[in-house]
Amino acid sequence: MIDFHFSRTITSFVLFLLLEIKLSSPPIIPTIQVGITEQGTSSRIPSGSFLAGSSMMEPELKIERGEEGGGGRGLISCTTFNILAPIYKRIDQQNQSLRESDFRVFWLARNQRILDWLLNEASSIICLQEFWVGNEELVRMYLERLGDAGYITFKLARTNNRGDGLLTAIHKDNFSVLHYQELLFNDIGDRVAQLLHVQLDAPLWQNQKGDVTREMLIVNTHLLFPHDSSLSLVRLHQVYKILKYVESYQKENHLSPMPIILCGDWNGSKRGHVYKFLRSQGFESSYDTAHHYSDSEVDAHKWVSHRNHRGNICGVDFIWLCNPNTSRKSLETSWGEAVFSILKYQLRKASMTEIDAFAFLKGENQGDFITFTAFLEALGQVNLTGLPSGLCFQEIRNLWIQADIDGNGVVDYEEFKKRIWNPTWSERREEDLSGNSDESEQINEVTKALGFKVKKAALFPHEVENGVWPEDYFLSDHARLSVVFSPVKMPCHQPKRHSLGTN
Repeated sequence: MIDFHFSRTITSFVLFLLLEIKLSSPPIIPTIQVGITEQGTSSRIPSGSFLAGSSMMEPELKIERGEEGGGGRGLISCTTFNILAPIYKRIDQQNQSLRESDFRVFWLARNQRILDWLLNEASSIICLQEFWVGNEELVRMYLERLGDAGYITFKLARTNNRGDGLLTAIHKDNFSVLHYQELLFNDIGDRVAQLLHVQLDAPLWQNQKGDVTREMLIVNTHLLFPHDSSLSLVRLHQVYKILKYVESYQKENHLSPMPIILCGDWNGSKRGHVYKFLRSQGFESSYDTAHHYSDSEVDAHKWVSHRNHRGNICGVDFIWLCNPNTSRKSLETSWGEAVFSILKYQLRKASMTEIDAFAFLKGENQGDFITFTAFLEALGQVNLTGLPSGLCFQEIRNLWIQADIDGNGVVDYEEFKKRIWNPTWSERREEDLSGNSDESEQINEVTKALGFKVKKAALFPHEVENGVWPEDYFLSDHARLSVVFSPVKMPCHQPKRHSLGTN
């Protein structure tokens, strides 16, 4: 009787020899029959393995360091890529329990190739998700190769020993890292984020003067997968925590206005609540900006970046940009709108019309208004409260205060329409919504600030830019997204009390 495990070992050995020969060129290796067991089962390379074929001849989005363009001297490039941790990569559709992490030759070859592509592209900023922090050999390989190429690296494991996490790499030719912070969400998804406050060291303009703060904030994260609609609130909470921390960090350190870049796998499309929440906070999707795509339904499916474990394809990987001159709502206002949007989605999913929804929210109350008690009960019925991931009491109170426009203790039909069903809230800047009566806060001055224009952006493999997932692509279940930014000086309003010189 032939031992299947032994046969599989022989397969790996043969593949290792093939890799040693072919590692310098993109491997396109067909399924190889190695041996037959006593029952006639072939020991072969699983069809879903990286070595079974690969669409690796991709275009590149590469710039030379210091390349000029778009009026700016030093272009900044950024890459985000969910590299699919080997502990999650299924390698045989007939045997879902088999994972790539069981086959060193598979995960080693695939990650070596990922590194080859990343180093060839040589982006100024590299943000990776599903980085296998639990494997010392893989971690060492990434840190050493990226370090040798001039990158400063920061890794962060997900909480509760999930095995994977984040890796952010910043090139020393472009940046100095002023501060690094780890954000632990401590929620049901054990998700985390990284925040880096960096200073640009590369020359930006021909006439280099010290009148602009050369700093920016970078975030890398990976949101929870939306297994069902009840997790929408969890994912919204995760983004809110990121933005709240960024806001607090800027205020506590009296930072001058600066651009913010959010990178990662957001596990949600352009039609989702997270996308709309970030848009309301002044963030733009760099890829959509580069390709002149709008937020309309027509442009919602022009591109994809992920084929999930269910076989569905969608666009979930984003590099978000928020320039310091962008007008945006207060974070609390955007949060309230987003939660009410989830509430409306749940009610419409139950086939409720506007009138039905109002009747549902006011419960057994005979008057033509919603009471706080009825509001609280309704939120529980649609699973927005009463769960570990649900709204806390203070969040509910804040929502109620926002909905009760006139502050009389109840929400009438007109308030329901304006705040819950069809929000039409003020678009004023955050400073105007703070309610701060300190005159020094209300007096703004116009200063020059560093900002970015999106110069170009590309997804790889190139087929995904047309909404198609190539069947011969096995480098990851995500596409790689790279964006090139051109620095610009832009006017920006800033409270005089916080007007400080450059660091």
